[in-house]
Amino acid sequence: MDVELKTIDHENLSRTVYLALCDAITKGQFRSGDRLKIRDIAAQLGTSVTPVRDAILRLAHDDAVVFRSARDIRIPHLSKARYLEIRSIRLKLEGLAAENAARLVTDEDIAELEAIVKSNEEALARADFIHGAELNQAFHFRIMQIARMPVLSGVIQRIWLQMGPVIADAYIDGGRSMIQHHYPVIEALKRKDPDAAAAAIMNDLIKGGQAVYDRVSTLDQDSEGDGTLK
Repeated sequence: MDVELKTIDHENLSRTVYLALCDAITKGQFRSGDRLKIRDIAAQLGTSVTPVRDAILRLAHDDAVVFRSARDIRIPHLSKARYLEIRSIRLKLEGLAAENAARLVTDEDIAELEAIVKSNEEALARADFIHGAELNQAFHFRIMQIARMPVLSGVIQRIWLQMGPVIADAYIDGGRSMIQHHYPVIEALKRKDPDAAAAAIMNDLIKGGQAVYDRVSTLDQDSEGDGTLK
């Protein structure tokens, strides 16, 4: 019997795995120092180990993982110096995104942002810090979507691969300080004020990010010689 089977596109499968891991890392589902096991990930995703290995190598190129060996792949600790450099870049880029978002935002966009913050408040109230960190990421990424700047969005998303785990690390200690500065961002967007929106998002990154800075400083002291990204 002749059976016609479709050819499996290995490149597309590898990309699918890569994007799934990017999403998990960005949302903080992995934490600093976590070990990634290729076979376990392949089993969870229902694939062979080959596309997972390809995706891991790509993530290593993105500085999202440290690939010491096939048996020792970890989410890196972010050094304080590297964090401050990334924060400086985010201040410029996310500020630009907020500016453009203020020019293009709709009432529906505002309602979505308010719903995200409300859900985050509820997550924090029940001490669901994992979901809270995911919602924090959703807030920032929604602003990028509103801004309609896909090239800028791609650059920021790659930076967030290094930020997601440490933001999740900080969420327990940070609590409401992680989201309370989101409200002025929404108010500036409501007024369609680009300068105020940029200033508000930058204030969020600095003041709202204080817990992240504190966490990075602690990890920096504890992780010398343990895969810290310099």
